[in-house]
Amino acid sequence: MTRDIKKVVLAYSGGLDTSVILKWLQETYRCEVVTFTADLGQGEELEPARKKAEMLGIKEIFIEDLREEFTRDFVFPMFRANALYEGQYLLGTSIARPLIAKRQIEIAKLTGADAVAHGATGKGNDQVRFEIGYYALNPEIKVIAPWREWDLTSRTRLIEYAEKHQIPVAKDKRGEAPFSVDANLLHSSSEGKVLEDPWVEPEEMVYQRTISPEAAPDKASYIEIGFEKGDAISIDGERLSPATLLTKLNALGKANGIGRLDLVENRFVGMKSRGVYETPGGTILLAAHRGIESITLDRGAAHLKDEIMPRYAELIYNGFWFSPEREMLQALIDKSQEHVEGIVRLKLYKGHATVVGRKSPKSLYSLKHVTFEDDAGAYDQRDAQGFIKLNALRLRLLKYGRG
Repeated sequence: MTRDIKKVVLAYSGGLDTSVILKWLQETYRCEVVTFTADLGQGEELEPARKKAEMLGIKEIFIEDLREEFTRDFVFPMFRANALYEGQYLLGTSIARPLIAKRQIEIAKLTGADAVAHGATGKGNDQVRFEIGYYALNPEIKVIAPWREWDLTSRTRLIEYAEKHQIPVAKDKRGEAPFSVDANLLHSSSEGKVLEDPWVEPEEMVYQRTISPEAAPDKASYIEIGFEKGDAISIDGERLSPATLLTKLNALGKANGIGRLDLVENRFVGMKSRGVYETPGGTILLAAHRGIESITLDRGAAHLKDEIMPRYAELIYNGFWFSPEREMLQALIDKSQEHVEGIVRLKLYKGHATVVGRKSPKSLYSLKHVTFEDDAGAYDQRDAQGFIKLNALRLRLLKYGRG
């Protein structure tokens, strides 16, 4: 444990854990604490965090609305890649961490802090994501991870510490929470406690961002999403900012029971974990983006994107957003999106977002080439014979060429 800390920037939510961390930092390191609270669309009031920080003697308090930056500079670039970790997870928690880390480092520079701190535990992925981000942006920064240092290893001990130091504990926080929740504009993530047995189906109370597909309307909803250079820009012809657009997609997804995922995943630290994710707007956005790419991307470009996507998604999941290899892949992905523009029509119905129409001024879809009617000479079917024979040549040689 490094004790020569003068000032630390703490990623602060105002909840029990980070409030205890705040006081613990003051006591253990005898240092000045700066709090940073980010509004990433988690849906919670942030002013109580300011009041609690003030009550704990904090002079420098940063509370920032980062929803637009989060969506524009982190979520949308990721969705250009159609990124899915292990084929299913839309990376809602993973993509939020680099932005928080970035702002902590910027605030540390602004306030003259020599350290940063976070509230991630020593078992999860977030400690890795935060700290790799810190070191990538400031190799000299000192990092404090209280959960790896202190002996407050249970909720009872946390509450006892809070009471001892006169830190307010809400009545609903005194009992054991049935599961833990992380949320932002892209998704909500629930895990732990009642969700730890992967055989047991989650109860309906776990879901916060979506109604159940069974309870969704019996009538389908239709929407049209417009794209420019791979990014969604409009819904039903109305041009919207990135965060506003994602917020509206979230509402549409929620109302139609779209975006639920019950997943057992492989954490970067080595263990498997079970999480319940809700990504209503993101699920719609992924379907729409793949829909517009289907008519605007060349086959080779589309297939190459699909080949590199798992690597790109794994880099984000593991915390390497600021790595040169992620940036290299991003450059390739962004190049592929130059002509990804147009409109996609989707049918939203009982948990499903289905593409039912797509059009683009940059479309590569040629009706005269694919029609079963008279193609007026656009395609000579006799050319296929030589094409097939050339592609079959190596297989024929394998069969007959060894004799």
